[in-house]
Amino acid sequence: MSEESYVWGTGKRKCAIAQVRLFPGDGGIIVNDRPYEQLFPRLEHRRMIELPFLVTDTMGKFRTTIKVKGGGVSGQAEAIRHGIARALVKENEFFKSVLRREGLLTRDSRIKERKKYGLKGARKAPQYTKR
Repeated sequence: MSEESYVWGTGKRKCAIAQVRLFPGDGGIIVNDRPYEQLFPRLEHRRMIELPFLVTDTMGKFRTTIKVKGGGVSGQAEAIRHGIARALVKENEFFKSVLRREGLLTRDSRIKERKKYGLKGARKAPQYTKR
């Protein structure tokens, strides 16, 4: 892989979509042109983003640039994790079984259920009165 070439992956979760590019390099993670520590101050989200690299033992081997939009902070972190895992599989096919075992390649398809008419939310109904 030359410096100009990269491997890409798209990750999704809830309403968040992350476009991930892996370049060979020092291991920096840039999200929306800022270091990921600024966008994700919670340690839980940072660990979630780093998990595919830790599982495949590639921490510090790729310079990662990510564009993420939509959703909230947790959804974006999980979308980034999904995109990184997909990009690592494109980089090396042997990572597929390890990432699959950890559940990082499966797209979590749960999204918000729509509100129905006559109800207060998706499922909550107004209080029933008999008399």
